[in-house]
Parts: sequence; C-alpha cells; structure tokens
Amino acid sequence: MEEKIIFELQELRRLFSYMIGTADLPAQERFSVAALDKAAQAYTAMTMARGEWVAEEDFEKYLGPCPHRAGNFLREHFDFRRAIKKGHYYLFYKPDLIAFGQELKTRNIDLKRYKELLDDQAEFSKKLSALQASASKNLKAKSFQVPAGLNNITTSEIPKPDATVIKAHLAQLKLSFKEEKLSEYIDVYKGTYAMVKHMYFLEKYLEPGLKRRCQKWCEAFNYANHALEIVTGKKEKFVEADRGTIEL
Repeated sequence: MEEKIIFELQELRRLFSYMIGTADLPAQERFSVAALDKAAQAYTAMTMARGEWVAEEDFEKYLGPCPHRAGNFLREHFDFRRAIKKGHYYLFYKPDLIAFGQELKTRNIDLKRYKELLDDQAEFSKKLSALQASASKNLKAKSFQVPAGLNNITTSEIPKPDATVIKAHLAQLKLSFKEEKLSEYIDVYKGTYAMVKHMYFLEKYLEPGLKRRCQKWCEAFNYANHALEIVTGKKEKFVEADRGTIEL
C-alpha cells in the first residue's frame, strides 16, 4: 500500500513537471524556485497573449475615466486580489475589471471623480485637524519651565450658536446656488459635501471670477455644514430634485 502511494506521488510530480514545462530538467531542478518562477513567467506571458490580463494603461477601456496610479487605488481601496506584479506595475484579471466596471456603471460612479472626492475630503479634514491641534499642540510637552506666580489664566468654550443661525446661512447658500445656477459648476455629494467641477481647460472662456466664486461657495457650504454637525450632531442635507434644484 505504501509503495503504491509513493508511486502515485511520483507520477503526479512527473505529470506536474510536464504541465509547467520543466520535465526536460534534471529531477532535482524540476521544482526549484528558479524553475517555478520561469514557469510562472511563461504562464503570465501566455495569458497576456490571450488577453486575460490587463495593464493599467488600458483600464479606461473597462472602467471609464481613471485616476493616476489607478492600479494601486483598486488594490488598496477596493481590495482587488487577482493582480500579477510585472516589474514596477501590476496586471489585472480582465473578467474582474469587466465586472467591476459594470458595478461602477450600475452605481453611477466616475472612478476618477471618486478618487478626487476622497482626496478633497482628506485635505479638508487635514485643515480641520490642524486648526484643532494648534490650540493644544504643547499639552504633552515634558521639557518646559513655568514662570513663578503664573496661574489663574484659563478660558472656556464659547457658547455654541443657535442652530437656526447656521441653517439660515445654509438657506442663503441654497438661494445663491439656485439663482446663480451653480449646479452647472458644483457637485454636492450625498447632499453634504460640495466640490467644484472640472473647468481648467475652459476657465479662460467662462465668466471672470466664476471659479473663485464657486470655490468660496463650496468652502462656505462645507464649513457651515461642519459647524451644524458640531452644534446639532448631524449635517443638513441638500436633496437634489433635478439638475437646477436643491432642497435643504
């Protein structure tokens, strides 16, 4: 029985060596790291030739507009697992890309714009964190000297404004948004975060100061909504009924 098992294992090794193209090598080299790497490279080349693996520069054929270094974004943010490293970049399994592209289409997601939204939100959060840290950055310092007699110098949190004041500001922003038709130049995502649309290549031919006005509106809206969240615990949503109408 034991001899039969050993024989069958040897047969499996022999057949596997034919499958991976190492049968012509000496027995001790057929399953070496170098031989297996060579077989893996040959398999990758074969599948690439059959069009089963897609390089990053071809992503837009399947996913639409893509951000810079889209491969890293897919692997890190969407947990893409079937990717083969080739030099300094990755190849992605085409059926997975096709399925992912269909998912983006179903959910109405522009991948490049989504990455820009994440970056913009991260930058906004970074600015807020810097403001919050500036008041307490030295609290953990250990090397210091406090002058004698220095005491009783404190402050307290300012009274929180009435939420109606902030909502009134948001109502004014809503009005200007509608009157100035800013929906043509500004996206409001999930009703709570505003970003200026791309206008770099057309900016010179648009109304002077339009881009800056849109930027100021976005900054004011995001600031007011963050303030409302501090006061009430939640943000105010824009509910977009159509392209030109946004309701608070």
